[in-house]
Amino acid sequence: MTKILITGACGQLGSELTTILRKIHGADNVIATDIADPNPQVAEGPFEHLDVMDKDKVEELVNRYKVTEVYHLAALLSANAEKNIDLAWKLNMEGLLNVLKIARDKELKKVFWPSSIAVFGPDAQKKGTPQNSPTNPSTMYGITKVAGEQLCNYFHQKFGVDVRSLRYPGLIGYKSLPGGGTTDYAVDIYHKALAKETFTCFLEKDAVLPMMYMDDAVKATIDLMNAPSESLTVRTSYNISAISFTPEQIAASIKKEIPGFEISYEPDYRQQIAASWPDSIDDSAARKDWNWKPAFDLDSMTKDILENLPKMSVAEKE
Repeated sequence: MTKILITGACGQLGSELTTILRKIHGADNVIATDIADPNPQVAEGPFEHLDVMDKDKVEELVNRYKVTEVYHLAALLSANAEKNIDLAWKLNMEGLLNVLKIARDKELKKVFWPSSIAVFGPDAQKKGTPQNSPTNPSTMYGITKVAGEQLCNYFHQKFGVDVRSLRYPGLIGYKSLPGGGTTDYAVDIYHKALAKETFTCFLEKDAVLPMMYMDDAVKATIDLMNAPSESLTVRTSYNISAISFTPEQIAASIKKEIPGFEISYEPDYRQQIAASWPDSIDDSAARKDWNWKPAFDLDSMTKDILENLPKMSVAEKE
């Protein structure tokens, strides 16, 4: 029987992955963990408080719940990592190393760990960034992701740990609040639009970034984890892509549904981070190896969020 442990389960990706994995495997077979208190999405099943830097506690939970797979999502994201580089390195690297060691020693079936387009720096090809592009990031978050990718590949090659990874672009969802990433404007903007408030963007209007709707991100993650091991040719982290757009373009998409929506621009330090990342990603390896294909474009994502976000607000009040 598959028994899954999810770290960082209260985050934007973790909340949605927890929900879907519980539908697939049964609520009792997916143990959500986080250093924070559980949100409503993850509270409907087993939950444990967990600091992933505490290796003994991670191992104790793996033993107690007879865990076979770990989705290790706990991390300090890009913008927050720049504010606390010591914590970013410690949390992002020690947490991953703890999980990989336990996976090796307990012979877990699979491990998932998320990487990011933050691995790419100013010297990477901006458009259609290849799978094997140079990875020379200019942020601490990106540095930890590059190191993490190599650590995953090392544990696979040396110890046979079946660890799998995706280089997520900016992830956009409506079921949880932003978590301190540079692409978070594309989440907050929908909340402001529905509240009939002017949105002040911390990026320039023409700052194009690769993005992905959360439904596609969850699907990509599960599809990768379900793929046969022998079909996987990338053991650092797979490029995946869906849509690329600017703040100006997402605002225009929203105006199709909410004509009175207004946006202003006050770029801050996050603009410099965004400028170091690619405009678009070549994900041909993922498409070839495990048939990856996104389902949402910008306008279909906007319609889905604006339709469902009010329902979430009503449910929370109830």
